[in-house]
Amino acid sequence: MEKTNDYASIDFLTKHIQHTMAFYHPRCIDKEGGFFHYFKDDGQIYDTETRHLVSSTRFIFNYAMAYQATNEPEYLAAVHHGLNYLRERHLNENGGYVWLLKGRENLDQTNHCYGFAFVLLAYSVAFQAGATQARQWIDETFDLMEKHFWSEQDGLYKDEISSDWYQVSPYRGQNANMHSCEALIMAFDATGNEKFLTRAQQVAKNICQRQARLAEGQIWEHYNENWQIDWEYNKNDPKNLFRPWGFQPGHQTEWCKLLMMLNARQASDWMVNTAKYLFDTAWKFAWDHENGGLCYGYDTNGAICDGDKYFWVQAESFAAAAWLANTTNDPSYWDKYNALWEYSWNHMIDHKYGAWFRILTQDNQTIDNCKSPAGKTDYHTMGACYEVIKQIGSNLE
Repeated sequence: MEKTNDYASIDFLTKHIQHTMAFYHPRCIDKEGGFFHYFKDDGQIYDTETRHLVSSTRFIFNYAMAYQATNEPEYLAAVHHGLNYLRERHLNENGGYVWLLKGRENLDQTNHCYGFAFVLLAYSVAFQAGATQARQWIDETFDLMEKHFWSEQDGLYKDEISSDWYQVSPYRGQNANMHSCEALIMAFDATGNEKFLTRAQQVAKNICQRQARLAEGQIWEHYNENWQIDWEYNKNDPKNLFRPWGFQPGHQTEWCKLLMMLNARQASDWMVNTAKYLFDTAWKFAWDHENGGLCYGYDTNGAICDGDKYFWVQAESFAAAAWLANTTNDPSYWDKYNALWEYSWNHMIDHKYGAWFRILTQDNQTIDNCKSPAGKTDYHTMGACYEVIKQIGSNLE
């Protein structure tokens, strides 16, 4: 198939980021505080009050990255706007963060490690963008994660703790650890403090080597409190938003990306080969040869159990493909990069209003007209573009 665009050019990727950002900015900014989190396909806001910790933090990331790329003062102002809301409305007196709220009402105050990972990510990127007050909050967040979520015995983070910090859920998950690893890399980049890199490496090794050995080298999502695989968790709910059943090709390629990022900062013999294995296995089982794109999930036998196409899976996968292509000099990964982009360009990207559609059916039909409910801010898509721009830029130096 002939390419529609030069997807591996800085100019194309920069313009695509701008096109995506234009969907959210400035309409996402709530002058009363924070950001709006619920958008229809055309940008209409359909819930002005409900706020999710994940969206609140991801919008800070988006604006901090945009400011670093453009030096537009309004983007930095939005970073500060988001930080103020995060500190004033999500942060609890005991150091926890409200997971879900509506107006002045707190709907869910459970402390999720997944949420803390994005808090750490937001503070790290905000500090890089020039929000100097965020420097102390990086350490504050890391220390809280150390105190409450980190298990020295397991070398990984616990998943979920009650709002009063007393009740720890027996559930253990790789997803919270994956995003903690991502945030720790950003904290290291922002501060230069080796403790963040060391912890990121430890988490990556324990998930991608130790835990992966329990699933023949792949990464299963769900575990019990002893970090043994729970093969049955959410088996009857494969479309669960945060904890779906089955192997997640998007998480395997996302881990590939993180391993390549860690390897670039401090090389380790096992990382590149493991990254390749995770990407290649995900591609083998999840690439849809008939309709294009990567399917959402496959079962323990490699059969598709959720054929839907999620926006973030395609984005994280093209970033991983670019990393592998650039590091291994294997051109087949550029072929996969271009295939992911061509699919996304033809089906997942909204060329009329901007940003990416959230979910398509396996045959690429939209399922609703809600482009960005809580959780989706296109942090995945723009973040992936920024990563590829760094890769291409490194080749030009």
